Amino acid sequence: MEPNAQVAPTSIVVMGVSGSGKSTVAAGLVDRLGWDFAEGDDFHPKANVEKMRSGQPLDDDDRWPWLRTLAGWIGEHEQAGTSAIVTCSALKRSYRDLLRDGHPSVWFAHVTVDAELLRDRVQKRAGHYMPPSLLESQLATLQPLQDDEQGVSVSGAGTPDAVVDEVLARLAADRGPAGT
Repeated sequence: MEPNAQVAPTSIVVMGVSGSGKSTVAAGLVDRLGWDFAEGDDFHPKANVEKMRSGQPLDDDDRWPWLRTLAGWIGEHEQAGTSAIVTCSALKRSYRDLLRDGHPSVWFAHVTVDAELLRDRVQKRAGHYMPPSLLESQLATLQPLQDDEQGVSVSGAGTPDAVVDEVLARLAADRGPAGT
């Protein structure tokens, strides 16, 4: 690649159910890449947060405005020519389709963890508004990343550094070295 060649931005959406390690993996990616970052949960309207806090799962009507806001954030970064990382459960294919619609930069990193480890992690997590009781609804809703979707599924059961290493290796294989 020529030294001054322009590289299209990449927006890594670190996805998975609650407790899979999305925030940890995203933090590792940010440390290594230095890209802009957003925690997808921070984009939820207050009504969504209160609904989850009370133990009620969100439905599609709750999620669409939230997902549109995240897609807007991705679009802003694309327009600015900057790469970014955002966490988002992105549980359904239709949610991922909305995030990538008109946004060629989107590349998914689906962090997967077996249900037993997820339950253990969510039970031990402190300070998060989503109660462990909602994990089962997320698992029931989850549609894993498909072969025709840009991205990778990686196990989140390893060390954070190992998971980040795998994500970056797969990103490089798909899109070239990150940060170039």
